[in-house]
Amino acid sequence: MYKAFGIINASRKNAYVEGLQEFRPIGAFSFLGRYRVIDFPISNMSNSNIDRIQIYINSTPRSLVEHLGTGRHYNINSKKGKLQMLFANTVNRNDIYNTDISYYYDNLESIKTMEHEYVVIAPCYMIYTADFSELLQNHIDSKADITLLYHSVDNAKDEYLKCDTLNLNPQKGVKSIEPNRGTSKNKHIFMDTYIMKRNLFMELIEKARATSSMYTLSDIVNGMCVEDNFNIRGIAHKGFFAAITDFTSFVHANKALIDYKAAQELFHEDWPIYTRTNDSSPTQYFDTAQVKNSVVSNGCKIKGTVENSIVGRGVTIEEGAVVKDSLVFSQSYIGKDVHIENVIVDKLANISKVKEIIATPEQPGYVKRHDSI
Repeated sequence: MYKAFGIINASRKNAYVEGLQEFRPIGAFSFLGRYRVIDFPISNMSNSNIDRIQIYINSTPRSLVEHLGTGRHYNINSKKGKLQMLFANTVNRNDIYNTDISYYYDNLESIKTMEHEYVVIAPCYMIYTADFSELLQNHIDSKADITLLYHSVDNAKDEYLKCDTLNLNPQKGVKSIEPNRGTSKNKHIFMDTYIMKRNLFMELIEKARATSSMYTLSDIVNGMCVEDNFNIRGIAHKGFFAAITDFTSFVHANKALIDYKAAQELFHEDWPIYTRTNDSSPTQYFDTAQVKNSVVSNGCKIKGTVENSIVGRGVTIEEGAVVKDSLVFSQSYIGKDVHIENVIVDKLANISKVKEIIATPEQPGYVKRHDSI
């Protein structure tokens, strides 16, 4: 039995992607045309030999539950491994009591039944790869009570404004967890990833619940940072990192990976990102097709122009159509001579009557799921 089990929190209180999140949580979002956002934390755990994983879900669970299925496509050990979906009693997105602590408290018995000594907690709104087995060993060797993962950035004045940051001392000890208020460009963005002993985690759940019904796990850990009897340390993450906290950050996270060099920082030959497979034919490119600097999934029919865009499975783009700087989700239809630019087209949408939808990179447009325009 491995030393740690995993927890993935499939929601975040102050992260909301307008439009898309009406139909599914962030973890169920299509990403790069092929994956779902939740595939990345689960794959990190599976590749790190963590095969007992709890996923906490609150609202609009159907799409996520369908994608996760039995979890067999994540290469989780079929005999002793398990992907367990747990549901919170609070489902209102705007409810002040809708916190990660409330989810864990509602399912405390499920945490108590785990026999592993340690727990690795990862978020569902961040895209990155990390070897949790190495991080766990680092945590054990350092004799820290809690280890937190962070990513150093130089654009925090304009980006990651809904994320928290770590205030570190020279020895990488965590002095505090603070919101990113955009006051400085250089920050250590907290990746909402924790490593600690299971018993300590349960103590923190009880303590946070007794302190305030609005407390989050980061709130109670932040309070421990000033206590001399706790050793809370930060570990730096290297490689590709993105946080999906709003509509624009979701678009930027996808489009950043059109760059092959950026994609190489996330995708590694010895570190597969597992997802639910979808058997379909290869994409067909007709004589009139022009595709430039884009990611196109299988099963598509491309007759028009695609530039700087990501196209999901089974999309049809007719002759004369132009798709530029956009994300087109699976099974959508872009009609003849239609021009879309800086737009997210949700799955099963049909754009054929309106010939032009153009938005700006700062405020991308959105066509709803199943919508006909």
